[in-house]
Amino acid sequence: MYLGLDLGTSGIKAMLVDDDFATIGVAHAPLTVSRPHPGWSEQDPADWIAGAEKVIGDLARQHPEAMARLRAIGLSGHMHGATLLDRADQVLRPCILWNDGRSGPQCAELAARADFHGIAGNLVMAGFTAPKLLWVAENEPEIFERTAKVLLPKDYLRLWLTGEHVGEMSDAAGTLWLDVARRDWSDELLAATGLDRAQMPTLVEGSDVSGRLRADLAERWGVARVPVAGGGGDNAATACGMGVMVPGTGFLSLGTSGVLFAATETYAPNTGDAVHTFCHAVPATWHQMGVILSATDSMTWLSEITGRTVPELAAMVPENVAAPSPVGFLPYLSGERTPLNDPDATGAFWGLRRATGLADLSQSVMEGVAFAFADCVHALRKAGTPIEAAYAVGGGARSRAWLRIMASATGLTLLEPEDGDFGAAFGAAKLAAACATGDTSARIFAPPAVRAEIAPDAALAAAYAKKYEAYRAAYPQLKALPDSRA
Repeated sequence: MYLGLDLGTSGIKAMLVDDDFATIGVAHAPLTVSRPHPGWSEQDPADWIAGAEKVIGDLARQHPEAMARLRAIGLSGHMHGATLLDRADQVLRPCILWNDGRSGPQCAELAARADFHGIAGNLVMAGFTAPKLLWVAENEPEIFERTAKVLLPKDYLRLWLTGEHVGEMSDAAGTLWLDVARRDWSDELLAATGLDRAQMPTLVEGSDVSGRLRADLAERWGVARVPVAGGGGDNAATACGMGVMVPGTGFLSLGTSGVLFAATETYAPNTGDAVHTFCHAVPATWHQMGVILSATDSMTWLSEITGRTVPELAAMVPENVAAPSPVGFLPYLSGERTPLNDPDATGAFWGLRRATGLADLSQSVMEGVAFAFADCVHALRKAGTPIEAAYAVGGGARSRAWLRIMASATGLTLLEPEDGDFGAAFGAAKLAAACATGDTSARIFAPPAVRAEIAPDAALAAAYAKKYEAYRAAYPQLKALPDSRA
């Protein structure tokens, strides 16, 4: 038995699987995000612990015999979060999350201090961890001075589980302090942020043992003091669950944010188009990602302002879309990463007329998100990473209409896995199995069976190619407008 624990932005999930990776039990606990100022996004790490206590406790009560045979635990979580601890491991302030844009002004200053592009292999973006620490140093200097350790969110859970300050390569690559090619902390990049190695966790690979479960927790849950795997950042862990471990394979995640993920066997950055180049969660493997910040969150936003549920909005879009919506949409509701690297980018509709209806808006939101993914496809190809097909995962992938739009807008053939949960918690459980067995082969990280393939529709693809040109032209025109808040 293996346990995967995934710390998501909106909730924490535990998945218990057997030795053949069949699901034994799943438990969830919700989490909330605090937004005390525009552009800010924070969580209280104490809520993560409470959520983990609940979900693991639920599985222990519901499946005591299976939990008694537990062999290892794997961890996954949202990346880039800055969890600051003092010398007594007490949290100094709420965790600054991945989608927090407050450190935008610090990015240029930080980039000028060291070769972040060359060593970390990524642009200095407000979502990453390093500029968050520079913001803290400049705006909360007393907190910065007391910071003894900086942990990523899932690694704070690890500290609670094991008592160890340990991180792993895939998540650490998202801090901007890792030498991604060498898979080690960079003293130069840390110094540029006013930090040093002593304030960083020890690094392991995602399939390595990072520590053992604390005795009191093991007794509470009726399990042995099992090893806890290094685990992975949420996207790398999802890739482990999907078997996306070798070049030529990828996945497209339609979640709150959007990710186009491709595995690579070498370190191959493309900072010019804001491609993320990170270590994978297994040794000697890397990956590239195009990332958009508002995927299904764009539909959530439309739901909130119209008073209609997301399923109601999705149902307004025909499964077999015949033509593009007359309305265009930029999905930059939280800024954007690939390819813009612009935390201040804003969303927009265009082409609105008196006859425009909610169905037009719903379809245009789906199309705008699909065009953002098309940007990611082009950016990965420019980085030398060809991608023609990808597994479709995430909540938005339940909409067949959206997948058809996505395939035609991006040119990708989308692969629908057979029924099952192949998300980050499942990938974390597979990393737990690799940790317990020492096996990182395809026996552990096998891809799922494919239920259906959704290929681009030639006629719709041609129509979307024209609308994509308008989409690409809209952002610079909108950017040139004066800020109405000034």
